Amino acid sequence: MDGESPTALANQLERSLAAVGTPERAAQEKRYLKSDLTFLGATVWQIRAEVKATARTAPELDHDRLLAWAEALWSRPVFERRMAATVLLELRTDLLTVDDLPFIEGELRESHTWALVDGLAVDVVGAILAADAEQTPRVLDRWSADDDFWIRRTALLAWLRPLRHGAPLDRFLGYAEAMLDEKEFFIRKAIGWVLRDVGKRRPAEISAWLAPRTGRASGVTMREAVKYLPGHDRVRLMTAYREHVPAD
Repeated sequence: MDGESPTALANQLERSLAAVGTPERAAQEKRYLKSDLTFLGATVWQIRAEVKATARTAPELDHDRLLAWAEALWSRPVFERRMAATVLLELRTDLLTVDDLPFIEGELRESHTWALVDGLAVDVVGAILAADAEQTPRVLDRWSADDDFWIRRTALLAWLRPLRHGAPLDRFLGYAEAMLDEKEFFIRKAIGWVLRDVGKRRPAEISAWLAPRTGRASGVTMREAVKYLPGHDRVRLMTAYREHVPAD
């Protein structure tokens, strides 16, 4: 297999995933994600297992081979291939740098579903951000103001990993402040998701940020954000939020 091209490896992987997938799951996933992609009906666990198995028999991955294989997987509009590309990048983020963000941005812009965007955002871009806290935020600053809400969502979710390890909140909160009034569900959910996660470890910071913004934050943002805050803070913040909700 040492002589096989990235395209051949990607096609082999597609055949393996088609063999373990089912038509019933393919139809179900396509309906659930409302996607135009082709679905093979493989589970995420099966995709991960097949990627790992193929990687073990493929030529040793270096940076260029990694990107070539990911690009080959992504080149066909098949959900499992694109999920496999995401998994592959996630498994070898040690080979990626801030210089690879334009490549990942291209994949993000073609994803059109949280099922692909979130893995790229949290596990791939987040790992690059954790490894390079100087250059990567400058890219995320641009993404946070992008016209594509999936790119803006990525700018938010990329902070999950660094914030879990004590990164300062200010940059993420700047993004959240700018997006707090948005009507897009996936932005509202992402803000709440990150606030909820940070609230497990730094509840005082999250409570203090939310308190003056209960009149602007959406219900989905608030319900997510307060989930792990101390009970008295949770009740206080949700009570303040409900005071701003118009009566039926």
